[in-house]
Amino acid sequence: MSENRTSTAAVLAAVAVGVWAVGLTVPAQGLGWLGEQVLIYYTGGRPAWVGPAVSLANAALVAAPAAVLALVPRAAAVRAAGRAWLAGAAALGLLGTVRAVPAAEAELHLALLAVGAGGLALALGRPGRREVAGGSGGASQVLFAAGGGFAMLLPWLWVGALGGLLETLLAVIAAAAVGWLAGAVLDQRFWARFRSSRPQLVLVGGLAAGVTLLLVAAGVGASGGQLPLLVTLPPLGFAAAALAAGGSRWPVRVLVGLATLGPLALADPEEVSLLLTTSRDVPFWVGVGTAGALAAAALLSLAYPFGLARPRPRWVGAVVAAAALVAAGGGYAGLGQPGLHGERLFVVLAGQADLSGLPAGGGQAGRDARAGEVYRRLVAHAEASQAGLRAELDRLGLAYTPYYLVNAVEVAGGPAVRAWLARRGEVDRVLRSLRLRPLPAAGGSLTGSSGLAPDRPGWNIELVGADQVWDQWGVTGEGVVVGTSDSGVDGAHPALAEGFRGGDDSWLDPWNGSTAPTDRNGHGTHTLGSAVGRDGIGVAPGAQWTGCANLDRGLGNPARYLDCLQFMLAPYPSGGDPWRDGRPDRAPHVLTNSWGCPPIEGCDETVLRPATAALVAAGIYPVVAAGNAGPFCETIQDPPAPYPDVLTVGAVDRDGELAAFSSRGPVPGETEKPDLVAPGAGVVSAVPGGGYRELDGTSMATPHVAGVVALMWSANPALIGDVATTTRILRETARPVTGDQPDCGDPAALTGAGLVDAHAAVQATRGE
Repeated sequence: MSENRTSTAAVLAAVAVGVWAVGLTVPAQGLGWLGEQVLIYYTGGRPAWVGPAVSLANAALVAAPAAVLALVPRAAAVRAAGRAWLAGAAALGLLGTVRAVPAAEAELHLALLAVGAGGLALALGRPGRREVAGGSGGASQVLFAAGGGFAMLLPWLWVGALGGLLETLLAVIAAAAVGWLAGAVLDQRFWARFRSSRPQLVLVGGLAAGVTLLLVAAGVGASGGQLPLLVTLPPLGFAAAALAAGGSRWPVRVLVGLATLGPLALADPEEVSLLLTTSRDVPFWVGVGTAGALAAAALLSLAYPFGLARPRPRWVGAVVAAAALVAAGGGYAGLGQPGLHGERLFVVLAGQADLSGLPAGGGQAGRDARAGEVYRRLVAHAEASQAGLRAELDRLGLAYTPYYLVNAVEVAGGPAVRAWLARRGEVDRVLRSLRLRPLPAAGGSLTGSSGLAPDRPGWNIELVGADQVWDQWGVTGEGVVVGTSDSGVDGAHPALAEGFRGGDDSWLDPWNGSTAPTDRNGHGTHTLGSAVGRDGIGVAPGAQWTGCANLDRGLGNPARYLDCLQFMLAPYPSGGDPWRDGRPDRAPHVLTNSWGCPPIEGCDETVLRPATAALVAAGIYPVVAAGNAGPFCETIQDPPAPYPDVLTVGAVDRDGELAAFSSRGPVPGETEKPDLVAPGAGVVSAVPGGGYRELDGTSMATPHVAGVVALMWSANPALIGDVATTTRILRETARPVTGDQPDCGDPAALTGAGLVDAHAAVQATRGE
């Protein structure tokens, strides 16, 4: 075979390997992240093995042909590309294993990423090889690289937000290490193989460098964090080729390091989640940042090869770098979200209050007496047991928020503070309290249509028999207050406005501090409408309601859930002190809770258990959603749904058959979960702005049962506060659910006691 034919075959082989590397890596990383998100949705936790497994398999499948390419062909440029891709695959495999660290442990992940990238850079480096360190050409290239890096950083400074101080510092170090690694792989020995002509250096060398940067990018960041880099780093291969003409590795290091810093420091990979893709939330803005950085990369890859075709004076590079730096800084200060937005620690203390021997007695007076005693005991116990810890936090100047419903304290701090807290004798465990980073603009709320406004009771109201209760006994929930903890409530909605209890202790917004009922998402307005909404959408339209926003952008954390549950036990005036100003006699009677706290938000299995136990002890009835992880069994997992003292609700459709999405039992240690089912598929209810919308979910089913409890306690006020008797009546009067269902070992694990029956329950409550 002639030398030309051999060279052509080598080039074709290189093209094939490059296409294989790109064609495998992009879908592997994207599908790996998507699969992990599905597992998170159904299990509530982030599986540690998915990211490393995908990265190692991806790396191995790229490394094998790259190794052949690096050793066999005679063409020096082909061998250089093979060696670079082999090194990129090694980086992917090594750095991808760091994804075994939970994304919640951001500091540890970034530290290991920095160590891995820096160690590999040292291993690949060639001590003793001289670089161009001085001279106007080398310095000018570095300045141009800095200008390009700041241009890549600019979109992220606009749409993103920083985490905590240590997290940010480690992100800078990790990005610098990745830049160092890129410079070690794309060194002068690599570029020398493409220097036969400038077009070959930029076009062919740039393509080979782009594939290398793609492989490196695939290993950088927690799961989801690598996706923006997969798009934005590869085009920089052409700009890197133009900058490398100066003879130094530093331009590549600076350019890649700054380009990596944006998504690494300013986008929380935990929030790059399918759970947030339904509105203009973090995934949307990450997409905007990625598009902006891609546009910057494209401009650099077009401008630098032409603009740097001849050496430029150092002052030109300085002007470019300074202009880009000013634009980035100005964009961050004027359009971005300046400041640090790190997460907090939720410290659960070892001792919880003793709530035995509470006052007996039924009805409103008995309930109020028990609620008052529960509040007094909880506050007294928490104050005494937290005194030493709070004194130390004050001494150290650490911000904190104490809680009494669960004996716990939320503390601002990172890994060092967490280690210190975990060693204290009065501390049982230290959890994470998720804090969402701010967005450049508020996400959209659910929208509806006035055309869906019902002119008669909806099918869901008729299915549970609430309209029969209204017609036969005239009972619509008068005298009962329903409390909702959710994304908020549109207090001006015509179906809800008249039912708001009012006063200075009926609304709390711990996320955003609003002083009147508002809903930035829409979920809470919809769920409350099914409980107490007028005009045929609610089960108990005569009941009043109070509200609290425990979700922001659809997510919460242990502290925010407790803020609202404490408010439900002992409401207090706006701006008041929940420890001193609580009014347990103003507590709502029944709570509708269409939320769950999975591990990704910071909850473990038992963190909210003392809270629900205290509410029930106080005579307050908590109704909670089972979750939407069906049709799989054993998917009632997120607190408080598995707890024995709450009433857990699954969903059925308009035909009375179990909805496919409804989570199933069994729950270990529980005889039956869910307890009941209610309409949850295709339910029309209120949404912000005065409209109506049809939604699915056990979130929609839960308020139906809360509304039925309101009807029962309205029909027989002597039953108020008697949670055990109310639960027994609900279960005994439920209607069996028929139809073919999957086998979860026990029919009760699917539908519990059956479909809630408002008419039968109220009839039994009245003693008829």
